Amino acid sequence: MSDNRVVIFDTTLRDGEQSPGATMTHDEKLEIAEMLDDMGVDIIEAGFPIASEGDFAAVSEIATRAKNSRICGLARANIADIDRCWEAVKHAEKNRIHTFIGTSPLHRAIPNLTMDEMADKIHETVSHARNLCENVQWSPMDATRTEWDYLCRVIEIAIKAGATTINIPDTVGYTAPMESADLIKKLIETVPGADDVIFATHCHNDLGMATANSLAAVAGGARQIECTINGLGERAGNTALEEVVMALKVRNDIMPWTTGIDTTKLMNISRRVATVSGFPVQFNKAIVGKNAFAHESGIHQDGMLKNKETFEIMRPEDVGLSGTSLPLGKHSGRAALRDKLEQLGFEVGDNQLKDIFVRFKELADRKKEVFDDDIVALVRAGSGEDEDDRLQLVSMKVVCGTGGPAEATVEMEVDGKDVTATSEGDGPVDATFKAIREIHPNTARLQLYQVSAVTEGTDAQATVSVRLEEDGVIATGQSANTDTVVASAKAYIHALNRLLVRRDKVGEGVDTKEVSYKDLA
Repeated sequence: MSDNRVVIFDTTLRDGEQSPGATMTHDEKLEIAEMLDDMGVDIIEAGFPIASEGDFAAVSEIATRAKNSRICGLARANIADIDRCWEAVKHAEKNRIHTFIGTSPLHRAIPNLTMDEMADKIHETVSHARNLCENVQWSPMDATRTEWDYLCRVIEIAIKAGATTINIPDTVGYTAPMESADLIKKLIETVPGADDVIFATHCHNDLGMATANSLAAVAGGARQIECTINGLGERAGNTALEEVVMALKVRNDIMPWTTGIDTTKLMNISRRVATVSGFPVQFNKAIVGKNAFAHESGIHQDGMLKNKETFEIMRPEDVGLSGTSLPLGKHSGRAALRDKLEQLGFEVGDNQLKDIFVRFKELADRKKEVFDDDIVALVRAGSGEDEDDRLQLVSMKVVCGTGGPAEATVEMEVDGKDVTATSEGDGPVDATFKAIREIHPNTARLQLYQVSAVTEGTDAQATVSVRLEEDGVIATGQSANTDTVVASAKAYIHALNRLLVRRDKVGEGVDTKEVSYKDLA
């Protein structure tokens, strides 16, 4: 292996799935493994085969399906675990057994082993794993709190027994970056046979330093980083894969190491892992958070419009995003508002912009987020344009119950013509929305559907909010009615009408993302 090549070892399907509530189904594990394999992850730790029949089945199938990655299974320091692990990974074209034992005083006390007894157990189990598999990884759990002399001793034993990778886990996220680098460096310099193996680092994020500790370990000589998508993992999580690979890419000047990861696929797998694990990505998380490439401050937006490098150290396209986001809010300035108006197809003079900006600020003080349709409404309110809706609900009838799928018949007026459609769906709202889409075909994606009661009681008026996204344009619709399904239909149609405002502005068949006011002049 090249001295500047860092191996990426992903343990999303093992350590990541150990996060309380993050259990994935068999098919979801296969899907995530396929995405990791395609993205260029060197080693996928697919699970803990002896933990359950389900884990064994998932690791086995992932091993059979893998095309590029080495497939690894985890095993405790006993023969039964190791044998079960080998049965799961042996059919992979490239496989690995990863066995571990806790070596710190706290962890030695759990099985009540003396130092010598544990040393013998390490030699026995690593030797057994190596007799089964040519590629063996060994980890002294809680290595960063293990006595220095004993840590060196057991690592030397594992290397002599046949381990090809020595992983140094910071199991409780206790280490600081300087310690992490120094520990790896000293181990490589001190332990006999260290030059013949790869040293790895596995860092937890209990003090928020997992990524920093991992990169520091590489500076100290480690050439494998263990990480997870979105930093998923026990307690506060692990080193985040996306943070590591982008840090190496962006700061190649001071960290001259490379990986084989295709970074343009990061956002897709980040979102998918968030969905299947049930752990949403925090908005301000590095690289993959919703706000990672979003700028609301007027000063920042003005700088971004003039030169993106002013406030971005990487391109959003490099992680699989379509571009930078300049969300409008109370901190936004005139430059960002003018840019948004141009994107929406409006040419405004300085005086008109000044008037719209005043009303925009008033609106932004009342709303957390200002969407495209809000901006359109501000322009139209000041111009006296006709706001007649092209789509209007005439009548609807819904049949639902326990006997089968719900059925909705919807009659609408579309550009002055009555159109009727009947559709089935998974519940009355789904059936209604499908009937509306049959009447007015569209590619808008439902981002939000929310119902809230205005009053108490069974006759309460329900307020329904709908948010749609089409070609990067977001539109919201809202309606209130004592019939929740009627309110849902009206809110959905309201949002569609707002999307049509922009379509009307730029013309049929035109990609609205590519249109500016200059094209409309």
